[in-house]
Amino acid sequence: MNQPLSSGPSRPPIRVPIRYLLLFLGLILAAVAFVRFQGLAWTVQDAPIQWQRELVFVDTPDGQIAAIDFTNRQEVMRFEGEQGFLRGTLRALARERKRRGIGREAPFLVLEHTDGRLTLLDPSTQQRIDLASFGPINSAIFRNFKPQ
Repeated sequence: MNQPLSSGPSRPPIRVPIRYLLLFLGLILAAVAFVRFQGLAWTVQDAPIQWQRELVFVDTPDGQIAAIDFTNRQEVMRFEGEQGFLRGTLRALARERKRRGIGREAPFLVLEHTDGRLTLLDPSTQQRIDLASFGPINSAIFRNFKPQ
């Protein structure tokens, strides 16, 4: 009386020779390599810039970080204590500057786009950090640089 439930006719397993799988993987790798070495890329266009600020960050003798407006040389903000996220993002960009022999005097750009995203950009190296990726608390540090 008890018969097993069946979802339809049973199908034989699909068997593909390994050489076809290897050929398929090889074609995929070749296509990726071609796109990569030709400089082709799919990019997402950034939303227009709502505001931007050029800043230079300076370590003070007492271990704080001073954010200085590049255009008028006025101190905008001073950060005390650990400031792990701020130091970490600046350290990541400074490492590339050092590797390329670029000094500390060039400003960084803090950009807010019309869609609300924040970006920290180093115009000297074209490196950028999309700050929204690190959550609203961390990105709020840079949102405080919005010009009045």
